[in-house]
Amino acid sequence: MDAKELKFLLKLLSFEEYRAPLAKIQPTPNMKASERNGLCRQLRDRELVGCVEEVTRLTIAPPGESLLKLDTASLPISKDELKVLRASAKGKITPRKTYVPTSERQAAIQGLASRGFIKALERKITEVSLSERGKKYLLEEYESVSTSSSITLKMLTDYLRFMRKNQSAKALPDYAAPQSAPEATDPVTEADAEILQAIEDLDRELGTDNYLPIFQLRNRLQPAMTRSQLDQGLYSLQRKNKIELSSLQEGMHYTKEQIEAGIDRPFGGKLFFIIVN
Repeated sequence: MDAKELKFLLKLLSFEEYRAPLAKIQPTPNMKASERNGLCRQLRDRELVGCVEEVTRLTIAPPGESLLKLDTASLPISKDELKVLRASAKGKITPRKTYVPTSERQAAIQGLASRGFIKALERKITEVSLSERGKKYLLEEYESVSTSSSITLKMLTDYLRFMRKNQSAKALPDYAAPQSAPEATDPVTEADAEILQAIEDLDRELGTDNYLPIFQLRNRLQPAMTRSQLDQGLYSLQRKNKIELSSLQEGMHYTKEQIEAGIDRPFGGKLFFIIVN
């Protein structure tokens, strides 16, 4: 790892949860945006950082064209996704040309792209975060014999804080479930059963191959069920060995809002996927 890559990682340590808009990461004062973006992609390819990307140019794919020929009333897509498909069928467009509300636009576009209905012709990294692999690298693996003085005292301070926080937390579990929770042998409650059924229904409807993102479940069950109630229900199902919760290592295919819908882990990152046992 060269000095610029290291400084990129150290810059992330100064932000809450080691997550920041890419535009705020400046490893050297005069680094151009193109070089910074290249560094980010290199580190992402080595799984040292995770990225949130936005599709900036798109067009329809052959499966999407076939989908539009079906009865639109029975299509397995949302109204916003249908708008995106129809707009992209006219040619190469920017997201603004889909006329989907800004807050919902990327979710609709990336949902279609992940299922192969549209082609993402261009993407832009908007946010970057230190991955679990990146944390392990900084804590346990990185070594250098360089005598360069390019690392600032601020970077050193952030690194020392990062070390202290993670060393003091080593004895704790990856995530904390409520202490008053029932034992794994307790029967599945009616509320648990409702959540489990919703997970299975969504997985079948969305074709997520038993790897359902938590934000999809929140969209289905909230606001009737609060965020806290749903989190407690998922922990309960996990303790009863009905499901597993998996963390997100690479955020490039999801929006910031979708990632934030995951369950926070004490040491950074999110529990993001649900797997039914």
